[in-house]
Amino acid sequence: MSVRHLLVDTDLSPAEQAEVLDLADELKANRAGDRVAPHRPLDGRSIAVIFEKPSTRTRMSFEVGIAELGAHPMVIDARTTQLGRGEPLRDTAAVLSRYVDAIVLRTFGQDRLEELAAGSDVPVINALTDFTHPCQALADIQTLREIKGDLKGRTLAYIGDGNNMAHSLLLAGATAGLRVHVATPPGFEPLEQVVRHANEIGATTGGEALVMHDPREAAGDADAVYTDVWASMGQEAEEDSRSFVFKPFQVDAAVLAEARQDAVVMHCLPAHRGEEISGDVIDGPQSVVWQQAENRLHAQKALLMFLLGARRAS
Repeated sequence: MSVRHLLVDTDLSPAEQAEVLDLADELKANRAGDRVAPHRPLDGRSIAVIFEKPSTRTRMSFEVGIAELGAHPMVIDARTTQLGRGEPLRDTAAVLSRYVDAIVLRTFGQDRLEELAAGSDVPVINALTDFTHPCQALADIQTLREIKGDLKGRTLAYIGDGNNMAHSLLLAGATAGLRVHVATPPGFEPLEQVVRHANEIGATTGGEALVMHDPREAAGDADAVYTDVWASMGQEAEEDSRSFVFKPFQVDAAVLAEARQDAVVMHCLPAHRGEEISGDVIDGPQSVVWQQAENRLHAQKALLMFLLGARRAS
């Protein structure tokens, strides 16, 4: 049997995405009011979680989630291993495959993740690359399902940089049947092949991907308004220039007013209040950013169970 990885959002079919998210909902319900998981489906297993980029939510949610599933989390700072000295990822994967049952990697280029997966005999999970952020998108879809129910025909407006988060929302959103509107300054659009792929998926799920350059147009009649930082990790030197270009793309009360009255506000965090989002909006009654952050835990637990063949929560 071939090993299943999650390297990009579309490694899950629409039916598989729904299965993972149904399981995530079940895990969340089982955990409510009790910090100890009532079952340990991954008891006796070990999972390596490797970080080549800094992290707060990803590290904490994976470490806690793995432990709650009964497995042993091996959290690794790549700088303190031979990876930091240039050991090929294929070699690292060949060794780790003999120690652990799955490998989670947060890195820079998508090519590094793919190299690791090519050498691995156990599932590899993308915990963020410069190309996509599928674990965050899974949690986002879970959050929207909790609030809005059936997502087919719903509209999510993403406003900001056409970055890894935009790519994952386009792909995961289309998989879930969402219409995803992306508004960026000219020259900062998501990759055209990602938009095309999202529309190919949407042709069978009812989803749609549209790219535009007017944030208010994107937010028009949307069920959710989403944003992310203007300068991602590795782009710190561009912060000043990007702030000037992206200033008209701040998600503020005026942009939110274009959306549906019951629209929710989303952000993958960390947030820079007063830059990509105004303080009154992210801290306002329509914000669901903390629910998103919590759902990282549940969605990732469900994903691990799915990839490791332990799919029932009860």
